[in-house]
Amino acid sequence: MTDLDIAEVAHRAGVPASTLRFYEEKGPIASTGRRGLRRQYDPGVLERLALIALGRTAGFSLDQIAHMFAPDGQPRIDRRMLSDKADELDHRIRELGALRDSLRHAAACPAPSHLQCPTFRRLIEVAASGGVAVPGRRLPERR
Repeated sequence: MTDLDIAEVAHRAGVPASTLRFYEEKGPIASTGRRGLRRQYDPGVLERLALIALGRTAGFSLDQIAHMFAPDGQPRIDRRMLSDKADELDHRIRELGALRDSLRHAAACPAPSHLQCPTFRRLIEVAASGGVAVPGRRLPERR
């Protein structure tokens, strides 16, 4: 199979060409050269882009994902890192489940005011202590 033009890769992968250039700069993909001014990629880049998307969805940073590829572009995924990420996701799922249950309770609570509801008060206390994670923001480490 022949190399793919950057526009074709962007179209087939569902990402803008600027993302491909950024990924190339960061290291998880590499172009094979240029045809005129347009970058060319081997067809295997589509599989690497799918792995990058999967890693991003799982919460890995782009730097972490870049280290999951050997210099030849083949995956070399650290199984321990996958296990640690799965543990982290399990923890986050438990947190989100507790938060969901508290919100459902608060929505149906018969107390005249949410601030008079003991369950809602506990949710506020947990949030004030940093126990409720905000997506995209790291929690301070507990000591």
